[in-house]
Amino acid sequence: MTRTLVACAALAALVLATPASAQGGADTVPASVALFYDALNAAPGKDVSGLLMRATAPEWVSCGGNDVCGSREQVIAAIAGRHGAVPDLRWEIKEVLVSGQRVVVRGEASGTPAGDFLGVPHGGKSFKLMSIDVHTIEAGRIARSYHVEDWIGAVRQLSVW
Repeated sequence: MTRTLVACAALAALVLATPASAQGGADTVPASVALFYDALNAAPGKDVSGLLMRATAPEWVSCGGNDVCGSREQVIAAIAGRHGAVPDLRWEIKEVLVSGQRVVVRGEASGTPAGDFLGVPHGGKSFKLMSIDVHTIEAGRIARSYHVEDWIGAVRQLSVW
């Protein structure tokens, strides 16, 4: 079985093992996870670094495709860069599943790039994409995150004539 299939099977098992009472919306979001998504939302003067430092453990890593992981400092810089490219970026929590120390978030990001973005010439168009994040919480802070976002879908939306 490939790593992707194993990861999908593990995520499905986590979701199926989650009691209905632990599934819900913003009222069931752990504080560190709420801070994390607040940091993802762009706003002039927002202390993104401070929010992420409060939400995450010092050794926090965020891993995307092919187990490529970034350190806390690398991810903070990447988020700041994304805010510069998409100054109205909004990241909304759509669904939360909690099982022990694991928090799975289905999110939705939207925004309008201020210039060329992901290889697409600036055209003033907006995008909306889905994300899935699996966070591990230790001592009240996010210790590790795995994430998948549909940036190819965003590129398609920005490229459509």
